[in-house]
Amino acid sequence: MAEQKVQVAAVVVGEGERAPIGRKAEKVGPVVSTKMQKTIVVQVSRRVPHPLYKRIVTKHKKFYAHDEEGTARVGDIVRIVECRPLSKLKRWNLQDVVRRSALAAAAADAKK
Repeated sequence: MAEQKVQVAAVVVGEGERAPIGRKAEKVGPVVSTKMQKTIVVQVSRRVPHPLYKRIVTKHKKFYAHDEEGTARVGDIVRIVECRPLSKLKRWNLQDVVRRSALAAAAADAKK
């Protein structure tokens, strides 16, 4: 039996840093509320088969995400990533705005 040598890539980590364990979860959905300071509510939809009837149904869940600059507006499609708990309900950060809402763009033009 021939032995096989396996080369493993080492992760170089500086003092006081941790090596990345895995990728953080991402979710994409429309913003449904911006009424709180630095917080947005994103509704994520997914299509799954019903456990008994096997018909495709749409399930919705709302996630509270941290928006430091207040860039997201109602109707925008945004990408959020998981993070450490920031409050009782917030466990997500706004990563970027995927697509601006037509209503949000019109409101921004009206302010100018």
